[in-house]
Amino acid sequence: MNKIFCGEGPRITVIGGGTGMSVILRGLKKITGNLAAVVTMADDGGGSGMLREDLGMLPPGDIRSCLLALADVENDFGELMQYRFSDGMLAGQNMGNLIIAGLTMMAGSFEKGLEKAHDIFRISGRVIPVTCEEVTLCAHLTGGTIVKGESNIPRTVIAGEGRIKDVFLEPGNVRTIDDARTAIRRADIIIIGPGSLYTSLIPNFLVGGIGEELTDSDAIKILVCNVMTQKGETDGFSPSDHVREVEKYMRGSKLDYVLVNSKMADVQTSERYREDGSSQVVLSPGEKEEIESRGITVIEDDFIDIRMGYIRHNADKIAGKILEIFDNRDLPLLCSFCGEHD
Repeated sequence: MNKIFCGEGPRITVIGGGTGMSVILRGLKKITGNLAAVVTMADDGGGSGMLREDLGMLPPGDIRSCLLALADVENDFGELMQYRFSDGMLAGQNMGNLIIAGLTMMAGSFEKGLEKAHDIFRISGRVIPVTCEEVTLCAHLTGGTIVKGESNIPRTVIAGEGRIKDVFLEPGNVRTIDDARTAIRRADIIIIGPGSLYTSLIPNFLVGGIGEELTDSDAIKILVCNVMTQKGETDGFSPSDHVREVEKYMRGSKLDYVLVNSKMADVQTSERYREDGSSQVVLSPGEKEEIESRGITVIEDDFIDIRMGYIRHNADKIAGKILEIFDNRDLPLLCSFCGEHD
């Protein structure tokens, strides 16, 4: 790919995948021109899974969401990219996924196709796959079962075969690409999340090279804690549970901050989520002190939007808080591509 960082503002790298990541990117692009997203390649469900199986390509779904979050395109084009077919042989498939698939076939590789997508969508920042090798996410469950396939893991947990004990990749020797390493190495701030803990966030740390870069990095490392638990994945999890599991897979690297939402949803919205087996992730009495005793600063605030019964992170509030953290550290701004101070 071309340059990863070249603009004004702190150099921010976000690691994750899924809808939560794309929401955060929309806020962050307003505060910096030095933005990179390192995205999991373990997705095997939905339209991405169909293309992965049919064409043998890497899953485009999370990449597509991040591209659109950082794109400078007209609303109609953005809506077209998100359009999902409901009938015929393409039922369940997403137009954006098909466009990325076409670019991949035209360019001869996923990486080169993604370069073309950056140009077409006029991307502000870079969207980088954590690896360009085919991987399968697997999990050991507490009941002894080994589950293979990202989409199968929560389904198997829900079926009662045990909770997630740990996750791993097959093959186990997968390496990251140079652009992902560079994005982590040159970042002032590394943001982890939000996103499905075991199936969107942690798979990135399982790719060889990522852990080493995190350990060597002097960047501020921030976990944006999920606002809701996820059925079959993080049932009953607290903020400290999320922190513990993320650091478990960071290969010795440590978090500096965790952002935790403090606003409670209204009764009707909470009940709707409860019926789906999900609840808000909130700090219990004494939990903040317990996390901070491990050297992690907990920032608790109203970080959510509730619209039409759905709870999402407020991207602008998250971005504002991250900029505040950076400003308080009083670090120099340096464009990693140009080598000049802003």
